[in-house]
Amino acid sequence: QVQLVESGGGLVQSGGSLRLSCAASGRAFNTYAMGWFRQAPGKEREFVAGISWSGTKTHYSDSVKGRLTVSRDNAKNTVYLQMNSLKSEDTGVYFCAAVRTSWDVVPIRGFESWGQGTQVTVSS
Repeated sequence: QVQLVESGGGLVQSGGSLRLSCAASGRAFNTYAMGWFRQAPGKEREFVAGISWSGTKTHYSDSVKGRLTVSRDNAKNTVYLQMNSLKSEDTGVYFCAAVRTSWDVVPIRGFESWGQGTQVTVSS
């Protein structure tokens, strides 16, 4: 398994941007599909975006499509979430997650390793 550490969260005004990073330690990062999830206060954790181990395939939830972009740099063992046009409903704790996959696909569940999360607060 990999160990994951998120960074880049903070307070931003509505319409602003943030970039989250997730650094992975461990072996064979390029065999793991990666996902970003978020949990708003009083709500369940939800899938936001995912990327296959090659980086060529991505998938987004409908609520963030067109505003958030997931990418990865396998040489740096890091996955990113670029967040633009932020809205108050994007507020929450953002987690990155990893799962080893046999094929170059983007899962939305079944993740095995999780980071500790980073807080994103969007003020209106």
